[in-house]
Amino acid sequence: MVHCDAPAPAPPSTTVATTIQANSKEEESKPNKSEKTTDTEEWYYNLFPKRQLYEPRVPYPLWDNDWDHRKPISTGDANLDREHQRDVRKRGVTKHLILIRHGQYDETDKNDEKRILTALGRHQAEMTGKRLARMIAGVNEKFGPCNVTKIRVSNLTRAKETADIIARQLPPSIKNDSNDIVLVDGIERMDPDPNLNEGRPAHTIPGGKASSSIIEKMDECHPNAERAFENYFHRADPPPQQNNNDEELIASTTITTTIDSNKEQSQQHEFEIIVGHANIIRYFFCRALQLPPEAWLRLCIFNCSLTYLTIRPTGTVSARMLGDIGHLGYENSTFSMHHGFNW
Repeated sequence: MVHCDAPAPAPPSTTVATTIQANSKEEESKPNKSEKTTDTEEWYYNLFPKRQLYEPRVPYPLWDNDWDHRKPISTGDANLDREHQRDVRKRGVTKHLILIRHGQYDETDKNDEKRILTALGRHQAEMTGKRLARMIAGVNEKFGPCNVTKIRVSNLTRAKETADIIARQLPPSIKNDSNDIVLVDGIERMDPDPNLNEGRPAHTIPGGKASSSIIEKMDECHPNAERAFENYFHRADPPPQQNNNDEELIASTTITTTIDSNKEQSQQHEFEIIVGHANIIRYFFCRALQLPPEAWLRLCIFNCSLTYLTIRPTGTVSARMLGDIGHLGYENSTFSMHHGFNW
């Protein structure tokens, strides 16, 4: 019990007082991880609502083996599981996703229909299409033509225009009655997907405190970006399991021609081209590699750059390119309306 007439405590020594004062200032400078700025919202380090923070199912830097919810269900037999895993690794399909940012476009108008590619943007798209055509053609007999199955695109004008120009540079095209390019030598042109539209897919760190308008944009854009990611980023369906009779048949069959061998190898790889936008592509890049999505703004990708990811049949993901513009040359390199690199 503290008595009212108790003598006042002696003042702390200079050393202790200085330490207390320093600690106090340090605590003041530290952000409060669970600070609440309103009665209903809990904030993450006073940057943005904690509910808008992406939280992985397993802590960084561990890898979530079931990130796409397609990990095979265990049989309960460890040896049999390992055998199935080896079979999937050997006979499964590797997905190749080539993400392309649209060409430079006119940013002076707010109306999307008028935000068309500039002359340079159209040239960038043409050169990108020619580079893709060389990639698709293959290198030699052993590494022959790539099995490109689909071209996807956002629903914004600049992306659709870029995709159309790219498609014209690919192998002979097929058009429908409306003169729209539908197939490019077996490559299916998918309907534009609004979930691929540009937006703010995640908050950014480093960054200041999010305004109410930014928070609203996050609530609007993030679900769309996640839907697109879940739709397009996942391992391919596993190969059908073989029984003993199948294995005996395969063992007794020998592929003798180079054509058959190349066809088999091509069938184990599927390529998709996605023409979209800088923010979304950078978000996909972080999500696919299981890096914090809030780091997306630390990356920079130029107009008509190539970002290239592979997803193995076992679910592992790796990046082969990030924002590659080697096909454009310095004179044709832009980031939005910034030309070159001195900006």
